[in-house]
Amino acid sequence: MIVDDLAVWGPECGTEQPLPVADARAYCRRLALGHYENFPVVSWLLPRPLQQHFCNVYAFCRWADDLGDETGDPARALELLAWWRSETEDCYRGITRHPVFVALSETIEQFDLPPDPFLDLVSAFEQDQHVTEYETFDQLRDYCRRSADPVGRIILRLGGCYNEQTVAWSDSICTGLQLANFWQDVGRDLDIGRIYLPAEDRSHFDYSRDDLDRRVTSPQFLELMRFEVDRARQWLQRGQPLVDEVPGRLRVSIDLFLRGGLQVLREIERIDYRVWKRRPVVSKRKFVTLFLRSASRATMKQLRPRRASR
Repeated sequence: MIVDDLAVWGPECGTEQPLPVADARAYCRRLALGHYENFPVVSWLLPRPLQQHFCNVYAFCRWADDLGDETGDPARALELLAWWRSETEDCYRGITRHPVFVALSETIEQFDLPPDPFLDLVSAFEQDQHVTEYETFDQLRDYCRRSADPVGRIILRLGGCYNEQTVAWSDSICTGLQLANFWQDVGRDLDIGRIYLPAEDRSHFDYSRDDLDRRVTSPQFLELMRFEVDRARQWLQRGQPLVDEVPGRLRVSIDLFLRGGLQVLREIERIDYRVWKRRPVVSKRKFVTLFLRSASRATMKQLRPRRASR
């Protein structure tokens, strides 16, 4: 857990000497490869020059996420996230202390990454500490805009394919993935006091707050979940054209994430939307199948002859 590293790299250890760049890179690689089950596969798919940079970005996200979720105390989490925000701002002023920022500063400089995506991510984790329920989907979408979309925008810049259209597609995929994750984890989120099913949607389907608190699987709940799953799928599908607009091996990674999100939604459908009873998951066998399909699609795209220009 990241919180275990606070004793060495936390805000109370400001006099700690920064790690050499090589050690900071290694720290980010260990963090990325050790915390996310599928990251070794995804990172292998990436162009080699980008692999370390993805690890650096992932390490930033992992630290921010864990500072918000793993302390168990919203007040303490806000203190730590304020420190992480300050470290981010210092990094853009050329001051790096924490190993993540020692490594990430190279990525920021090489790809001219603006601070906004990183600061947006921190703001979303800060919001988690005091907003635990959403009245409207527009409010939830704004949260996704800061909790999910920035990651896709950073990836586009790393891949050299950042423009107005690719950003729109990327935002759609990232929000769709975030929504799929919410509907997969309705029970887990309620366990920690967070409700992402918008109140306006619950009201529309006549599913009361009391029903939710008691985790009632009623016809109303099943229709509510069907609606949310269909909406998440639409967000993912609207972003699908992005797959063919990114270069080489990056295409496989994005296609794999897209397929993974769609598969999560299919798994929710497969259990008839009864997510209170069982958490839907994508099996390792299914993940391998999705990977092979993504790789095959990318290969066929590369082999497809281009039309001769007139």
